[in-house]
Amino acid sequence: MAARERGLPATFPSAGLPERVTIWEVGARDGLQNEQAVVDVDVKIEFLDRLADAGLRTIEATSFVHPKWVPQLADAERLLAGLTPRDGVSYPVLVPNQRGLDRALDAGVRHIAVFASATESFANRNLNSGLDEQFAMFEPVVSRARAEGIDVRGYISMCWGDPWEGAVDPAQVARVGARLSEMGCSQLSLGDTIGVATPGHVERLIAEVLGAGAALDEVAVHFHDTYGQALANTLTALRAGVTCVDSSAGGLGGCPYAESATGNLATEDLVWMLDGLGIEHGVDLDALAVTSVWLAERLGRPAPSRVVRALAG
Repeated sequence: MAARERGLPATFPSAGLPERVTIWEVGARDGLQNEQAVVDVDVKIEFLDRLADAGLRTIEATSFVHPKWVPQLADAERLLAGLTPRDGVSYPVLVPNQRGLDRALDAGVRHIAVFASATESFANRNLNSGLDEQFAMFEPVVSRARAEGIDVRGYISMCWGDPWEGAVDPAQVARVGARLSEMGCSQLSLGDTIGVATPGHVERLIAEVLGAGAALDEVAVHFHDTYGQALANTLTALRAGVTCVDSSAGGLGGCPYAESATGNLATEDLVWMLDGLGIEHGVDLDALAVTSVWLAERLGRPAPSRVVRALAG
C-alpha cells in the first residue's frame, strides 16, 4: 500500500505482531532530567499538553526525587498543579522513597513508578544500596501506594549490561522483576540503560522474565539507542508479545554511563515503524514531530530523532 501523504510510511503488516501497542512517553521526565539547564515550568506544561494533543495517553510527567539530585525536576509540585486533567490521559511520576511518595500523594498523583537496579554496582552508585537491600527501600513505598489505590510500575535498570559489571545474567534480572511483582508492582519496565542490548539478548531476557512468573501484559521495554539497536530490539520485543514500549519525544534524554550515548528511543521513530507495520497506537505523527521541533527550539538544538529531522527537512 502506498503512503497516503508525505510523512506516512507504506503499510505492510507482519505476522506474529500485536495489533496495538501502548506507548509510554518518558520525554518530560527521563528526557528533561538530563538537560544541563532547567527548563521553565510553563514550557514543560505546554510540552505535556502538546503530547496529549498528539494522542499520547500515558505521559510520565516528572519525578519526586530530591531537588538536590535532580534540580531539573525541582518544580514537580508546580508542574502537576498547572496541568489540566484530561479524560483518558495518565501522568505517572517517579517516586524514589517514602518522602517522594508523601509529595506525590499531596499532589494527587494516581500512578507512580519506582526505580530498581538489576546489578549490585548500579544499586550501590545510584541507590546507595545493595542489590538485595534495595527492596527494603521500595517495599514500604509500594505497599503504602497500593493501600492508597495507586498503581505502581517497577523500572529495572541495567537489564542487558552494566558499565562496571558487563553483561548481566538474565536470570538475575528475572529475580529482581519477580521481587518487584511480589511487592505489588503491576508492570515491569526492562531498561537497557547503556544501550548495549541486541535482539537475541532481548529475546532471551524476556523469556527469562516470563519464565519467572511475569505475564506478557506486565512487561514493558525501555531501550536506549547508544549503538543504534533500539528499534531492532523493540521489534524483537513485539515479536515476543510485549505490547508496551517506553520512548521519548524527539529522542530526548542521554545516558550518563556511556560515551556517545544518544538517548532514549525516539517516539517518532517508534511511531514510524508501528505505522509501517499497521500496528495501532493512537498517536498523530505529524503533531508529535511538530511538538518535538517546538521543544528543540526552546532547548537550542535539533531533536535527535531521525524521523523528526526527515519530516522537518
